[in-house]
Amino acid sequence: MILGPHDLQLSHGWFPPATRRRNLASATLLLAFLSGCQVLSVTKEDAIGPSSNPVTVDNVSKNDRLAKLSAEQHPRILATYGGEYKDAKLERMVAKVVGNLTTVSDNPTHTYRITILNSPNINAFALPGGYLYVTRGLLALANDSAELAAVIAHEMGHVIANHGIERQQREQEAQIAGRVVSEVLQDDSAGREALIRGKLRMAQFSRNQELQADAIGIKMIGEAGYDPFAAARFLQSMASYADFRSVSGATDASLDFLASHPSAPQRIELARGHARRVGAPGVGTTDRDSFLQGIDGILYGDTPEEGFVRGRSFVHPLLGVSFTVPEGFVIDNSADAVMATGPGEVAIRFDGTQVSGNPSMNDYMRSGWVTGLDNASVTATTFNGMPAATAKARADRWEFDIFVVNAGNRIYRFLTAAPAGSAALNPASQTVIQSFRLLTTQEKASIKPLRIRVVTVKPGDTLVSLSNQIMGTDRKLDLFRLINALPPGGTVSVGDKVKIISE
Repeated sequence: MILGPHDLQLSHGWFPPATRRRNLASATLLLAFLSGCQVLSVTKEDAIGPSSNPVTVDNVSKNDRLAKLSAEQHPRILATYGGEYKDAKLERMVAKVVGNLTTVSDNPTHTYRITILNSPNINAFALPGGYLYVTRGLLALANDSAELAAVIAHEMGHVIANHGIERQQREQEAQIAGRVVSEVLQDDSAGREALIRGKLRMAQFSRNQELQADAIGIKMIGEAGYDPFAAARFLQSMASYADFRSVSGATDASLDFLASHPSAPQRIELARGHARRVGAPGVGTTDRDSFLQGIDGILYGDTPEEGFVRGRSFVHPLLGVSFTVPEGFVIDNSADAVMATGPGEVAIRFDGTQVSGNPSMNDYMRSGWVTGLDNASVTATTFNGMPAATAKARADRWEFDIFVVNAGNRIYRFLTAAPAGSAALNPASQTVIQSFRLLTTQEKASIKPLRIRVVTVKPGDTLVSLSNQIMGTDRKLDLFRLINALPPGGTVSVGDKVKIISE
């Protein structure tokens, strides 16, 4: 939840696993019943310039046309991914990896500027002209410098191969072809087939780009002295992460690496094949200790400005509010609201808006932000001494319970949706509403963001005892295995360095 001068924008949070995707139908439909809600950026675009403290091998040439175009996109990328993440120790570690790769690049004179983005999403990408980006979420998932080098080298491969320019040209050609089909062929069967063939060619082109960037990147990390098998390892880690996104700290899957970099088993095997051409398993360095020292203490998941998911509870220390969802629900701290989905296709949405004065809650409920509102159901009430109102709404096969409360200069809104006639609607709605409360000063001060902590395995430590130190999820052992890339049956030994997540 990000604070704005007029509305509250809630962003970057948990995404439900594939087994809960069906429940998102009700959550998505619920979004349609809010209208006129402003969405404010964290930082105004014209106030964000290129990073004043970049991790860079050299400055990007001021006369480079592509660099100029990338610089124009830089503020938009910062706004999308939470701005720049500042950590001098982390930046030095990343800069070392970039420097090692630059020396073995096909164009060692090419300059790169890398920015660490303050996002829990797992992603890295490049813009033509030498702008490279990596999220803190990706850094938290990786386990050594070789894995980081594999990702960065892959993105360098896109730049070296001019994929950004080629893709733009191909998209322009596809758009022209699409207009010809719609205008000349009038979208008949032959026209539809032509469009489908064009889309398939675009998809194949994209896959070919990714495989080419893989080949370039793996060759580079091998020449730089890194373990070339790190690319396949990290592709596997990201695939495992995608299955575990409900505890990843990242809601918008479209912002993740795998959204534009598919990770099919065949691609992982091809990456191993490229690595074998460099050498046998065991060749190259992982530089694990240097990497872990760099990421020790890095922020994990949401920031205080967005609020935190703690199991079934959402807490926002800056707004000073908290609530808990029913058993079996998963919370998503998304770009527009805090969403929770649970059994029986029940969904809960929470957001808020800043107001001035003391508006009537009945009038606010009827002010047009809910479609399908039953005006006769609007009822004024109080909640813990604060003005509030309740109402019902209905649309298609869905029913809604709505609750609004004026807490200070903000109105907070709960919408609970369930299939029409569901007996689960009222219990879910009442559970979350009754749990809503304002935090005390002491509670607000005590809530800290989660961070990656690197610890050394001591005698007597077990997977269970180590994973029990992880905060923010009920699936502690699963998450411990994920962030430490432990295979099924894998364990730890005394003296090993491992990652945990704690305040």
